[in-house]
Amino acid sequence: MAEGRRSALTLAAFAGPCIPLAAFGLPLVITLPHFYASTLKLSLGAVGLAFILVRLVDIMFDPIFGTVLDRTRWKFGRFKGWMAVSAPILMVAIWMLFMAKPGVGIGYLWFWLLVVYFGYSIAVLSHTAWAATLSKQYHERSRIYAFWQGGNVLGMISILGLPLILGLLAVINARHETEVVSAQGWFVVLLLPITIAVAIWRVPEPAPQETTHAERATLGDYFRLLQRPTVIRILAADLLTGLAPGVAGTLYFWFFMVTKKFSGQESLALLMIYFLSAIFGGFIWTRLAKKTGKAKALIVACVVYAVVQFGVVTLPAGNFLLAIPFLIAAGIPYSAGALLLRSMMADYGDEERLVSGRDRTGLLFAILTGTVKVGGALAVTSTLALAGLGFNAGNPALSTPLSLQGLMAMYAVVPGVIGLLAAACMIGYPLSEERHAEILRQLEERDGAIPPPQPEDLVAIAPDVLPRPAE
Repeated sequence: MAEGRRSALTLAAFAGPCIPLAAFGLPLVITLPHFYASTLKLSLGAVGLAFILVRLVDIMFDPIFGTVLDRTRWKFGRFKGWMAVSAPILMVAIWMLFMAKPGVGIGYLWFWLLVVYFGYSIAVLSHTAWAATLSKQYHERSRIYAFWQGGNVLGMISILGLPLILGLLAVINARHETEVVSAQGWFVVLLLPITIAVAIWRVPEPAPQETTHAERATLGDYFRLLQRPTVIRILAADLLTGLAPGVAGTLYFWFFMVTKKFSGQESLALLMIYFLSAIFGGFIWTRLAKKTGKAKALIVACVVYAVVQFGVVTLPAGNFLLAIPFLIAAGIPYSAGALLLRSMMADYGDEERLVSGRDRTGLLFAILTGTVKVGGALAVTSTLALAGLGFNAGNPALSTPLSLQGLMAMYAVVPGVIGLLAAACMIGYPLSEERHAEILRQLEERDGAIPPPQPEDLVAIAPDVLPRPAE
């Protein structure tokens, strides 16, 4: 079944855990820091330092867990097993963080942030690596990750809309931060075990395929993979395609509320439209990749994104109806990088197995998970640059004219340029559909105990890894 087409029901079940995981990730960087500093009265500097330093520790955890994941050989399934392990860790840590009461100290925040980030990394890395094993087919992998990204976007929409819906239903006071944070925590804690259980029950996990006796994965393998030219291309594109919307997202509300004069509700409504467009965009890029290949489809998506970002400066202030097409056009490319680059990394995993004889899925996706975290950290630096120009976040009316011009440029121009750089990373990308088909053919020969291809054959399909034989 790993070679075949998965049903939409199976992929929907697989994407289910993305909803609570993505829903949790958004308040983790937006709601919780404000909650601990403003409502629970911890020092703002201490709270900021806790979130930054714990995130750095979390980044170092990825390669370690990647080696553990590639060493795991459980009958239940290595990815399923670790997903199951992550669920209770996350549930307890999320409960402690989101239901915290006045009187907790900074040590409390440090401890539970460490626990929740470790659980989150285990869940996300296991889930994205599991997706790579669900099919060997070049285009089916794009379809799998389109469902995966759709679940992520749906989770972000859900957590954004939750306070509004519960407020309208008079379940909570949407202006009371403690009630909002508590509702977000309940949403994730209740949904997480259900979606993980359904995915484990409904979605199969193919056994690892290795042609040699599997050597234990090490951190050295992680750094060797980082030197592969194809991996470098994927990582650079992934960093840039995450950084561009990350910068725009960090500055989003200031841009639309300060420079474009939209209300908070209008800005939130436009953001929801943006994310809804991203869900449909994922399937658009999957279809385009079938016709042009994944690299070319990603180039088109990045260029479209850049053009829209450059054009948003022309949006008239306060014109909500005219803003809608801008946000739709910006949202459609949003999913392209995440789904296509993970599909491309899964394809490269086949090439790596052909060359080394070892399944390094966990390590390859640990590398990708790391770029997401680095990109998120770099995106936040845009606020430091804005502050340096004289922007007053507490009272924007007191901001300098230069800072307002800087806000316009950093929201529209900087992400657009980053998008074009991401497109450049994909020019001449070597792992095409035809090349991947040849890799699969040789893997099938070797896995079927047919005499393996000669070294010159491997060089023809994996020149990044093996030297050519001497003439």
